[in-house]
Amino acid sequence: MHGFIGGMAILAPLDVEEERALYPIIEEGRRANELIATNTSTVDPQQRRQLLRSRQEGQEAESTLLRATFGLVRARVLERGYHFYNEDLEAAGVEGLVNALHRFDPQKGNRFSTYANYWIMKLVNQTVQQQAGLTDAEMRLILKYQRFERSNQDKHLTKREVAHELGISQVKAHEVMQLSRELQSRRFASVELEDVADPRPSSNLNDAPAWVIDEVRRLTGEDFDAFWQYTFKTMSIEEIAKAYGITRQGMAKRIDKSRRAVRESPEAERLQRWFDQQ
Repeated sequence: MHGFIGGMAILAPLDVEEERALYPIIEEGRRANELIATNTSTVDPQQRRQLLRSRQEGQEAESTLLRATFGLVRARVLERGYHFYNEDLEAAGVEGLVNALHRFDPQKGNRFSTYANYWIMKLVNQTVQQQAGLTDAEMRLILKYQRFERSNQDKHLTKREVAHELGISQVKAHEVMQLSRELQSRRFASVELEDVADPRPSSNLNDAPAWVIDEVRRLTGEDFDAFWQYTFKTMSIEEIAKAYGITRQGMAKRIDKSRRAVRESPEAERLQRWFDQQ
């Protein structure tokens, strides 16, 4: 596996069982850390060695979980149309990932990657907002409009409809739609080959050849990430639908539409050869 974020190597995504196997180790490590911090004088040497071992194992399990979710950080950065290694956005995504790790409760049944996606997007969006010079109100309206747009994928939305949905004037709706287009247009910017750490084929997004990313992104538009994660089984269709805030059936239709676009592309044969190698 290739690629780094913050000097740490990106690991392949974990499957459900691999992820769940880490939770007890992490929880035991955190309990051990609390005991070390609060009962230093009452713990005998043998118990202390065991606690230190449990704490170390817990920290290693946390590191594995974080590094296996780094690909999601990179995907969110790419989704916003930025080249690889945008340090500000990646740092924001990692901060969101760490926040998610500290708050995550596996007992609630969600996968960590699904839960972490919210925090990653929250911090990445805040940084995009700062870089684009948008106010909090503008960013909230843009995000609300984009959710409305995603839920009406096959429909051309009018200013009147957007204004009604967002509770604003048509003049303001036009402004929000324009700001959203300016942000979204970055998604289709060409990714230069030198921005890719290792251009050899890989099912990991950050290691895929630039021409594959460019072509699939062009064909699938804002459904690029959903198509990619579903194709390489890094998230289930239910998890992807939840992250997008739509039904499973709606997500399935959008992924199917993306698959048809890829199959009917002039580059279909070349793309298929690359996918077959993964």
